[in-house]
Amino acid sequence: MAVPWYWSALLAFVVVNFLLISASVLVYAERKISAAMQNRPGPNRVGPVGFLQPFADVAKLLLKENIVPYLANPFVHSLAPFLMVVIAMTTGALIPFAKGVVVADLGVGVLVLLALTSISVYGITLAGWSSNSKFSLLGGLRSAAQMISYELSMGLAVVSVILIAGTLNLTEIVESQAGGMSLLGWNLFRNPIGATIFIVTAFAETNRTPFDLPEAEQELVGGYHTEYSGMKFGMFFLAEYVNFFVASFFIVTLFFGGYLIPFQSALVSAVPALDGSIWLSLLQVMTLILKAGFFAYLFIWVRWTLPRFKYNQLMTLGWKYLLPIALVNVLVIALIISLFRTF
Repeated sequence: MAVPWYWSALLAFVVVNFLLISASVLVYAERKISAAMQNRPGPNRVGPVGFLQPFADVAKLLLKENIVPYLANPFVHSLAPFLMVVIAMTTGALIPFAKGVVVADLGVGVLVLLALTSISVYGITLAGWSSNSKFSLLGGLRSAAQMISYELSMGLAVVSVILIAGTLNLTEIVESQAGGMSLLGWNLFRNPIGATIFIVTAFAETNRTPFDLPEAEQELVGGYHTEYSGMKFGMFFLAEYVNFFVASFFIVTLFFGGYLIPFQSALVSAVPALDGSIWLSLLQVMTLILKAGFFAYLFIWVRWTLPRFKYNQLMTLGWKYLLPIALVNVLVIALIISLFRTF
């Protein structure tokens, strides 16, 4: 049954605004969590317990002067942050929030996901090149090399999921994990190596510590966004937080049962009225958000716990360890599936 266009448009509007608000909440959460880890108060002036601080920061960025460096390329300099935000928001359209609740339920959703994550490197690279700054250029080049290196391992981790689920549709991948009371059927248990590789590469693809070499304040001032100010800088900031939150959703979708509620079949058996109801959909949405929230916390916790890699360590990990392990993992899973189908 075809979904009416106005339903998709309304859902897209809700998802975009949800991601915008989530970015503000995550900025606040990062500041509070890092403050707690370092035994300091964190934001505590603007609003109740400092909760309105991210919104005050947005107002500040909107009022700050927009500076474009002399001899920079003005058009590309403005295009880069816009591109980053658009790609981050577009990726959110692929997330299945509940059964039948997804903006773009594509038969090749996994391929579109990989394509969008590949395009995001252009925003950072264009920002580095257009700024006419050696620090920005180095940050852009680092980002391009880093994303290309880790996309290979991420793609192979996703291929291992596709082999198990037998589909490229993200909703069907989630439903394929419904076995074992919607808990033991998670791809985490069926494919733990693929899950580990995907989580590590998600950190690298979102440029989060310990993979934040494109920014590297101690070496490159601010990396690719050194020459950005005002709301253009704010758009990079927004894209970073949306990206790692969306990455959390996809980690959950591919390996942790997505929107499936643990023991969902038992719950539906106990309360038959829930089956196919809007209440079950709401519970699934809340389950997905809670799971993704855990990984968002993990992203924040790792940032304030681990030191940044050196560049040779970054490349060694990607090419000498993750890529061969991911390749062997795909081959082993393909062999096991082939043998089971034979017998």
